[in-house]
Amino acid sequence: MRVIDLGHLDYRSAWAQQEQVHADVVAGASEAILLVEHPPVITFGRRAAESARHLVAPEAQLRAMHVDVVESDRGGDITFHGPGQVVAYPIVRLIDHRLSVGAYVKALEHAIIDTLAAFDVQGELDPSAIGVWTPSACGPAKVCALGVRIKRGVSLHGVALNVSTDLRYFELIVPCGLTGRPVTSLRQTLGDAAPTLEQVKPVLAAKIAARLS
Repeated sequence: MRVIDLGHLDYRSAWAQQEQVHADVVAGASEAILLVEHPPVITFGRRAAESARHLVAPEAQLRAMHVDVVESDRGGDITFHGPGQVVAYPIVRLIDHRLSVGAYVKALEHAIIDTLAAFDVQGELDPSAIGVWTPSACGPAKVCALGVRIKRGVSLHGVALNVSTDLRYFELIVPCGLTGRPVTSLRQTLGDAAPTLEQVKPVLAAKIAARLS
């Protein structure tokens, strides 16, 4: 499975890259995992009108903080992407891995748990919410968001793992529409022992590939 590191790229440009790779994979090209770090952006899922209710910051504040807002076509609710966050977009043929959509989502969640374990962080699932959580003083805190789309049997979008993300950005939204649920990062969990993005990227890509093998 190819790993394509897009570096630091805005959401819309990365989305266009996804669509191109998706078309290639549908046509028979090798599957791929795209890795990217986005500048600050808030994205809505397919049900944009519902997601918009969870955007709590006024437009003027978003402009002042240089935060873009994009209506995406992925599943899930509102989320934030930004510096210090590793985003992975697997572009894979589900039928090749004998996966239903639900099983594919679970595979991604467990790949995140595997990634966290590699850095001595406990990851856990919440049966009532998609994504991956880790224990904190305020209860389980979300460390990774997940939202996918399956088109012509091939996946788009994926996971966003907070490594050293400025968590104050999440105050602009109700993350994933889950009121009162904290958000965390590897930096907040591990302090100075936290890995860098460049250390996390290859581990995350390898764990996703392993869970899909």
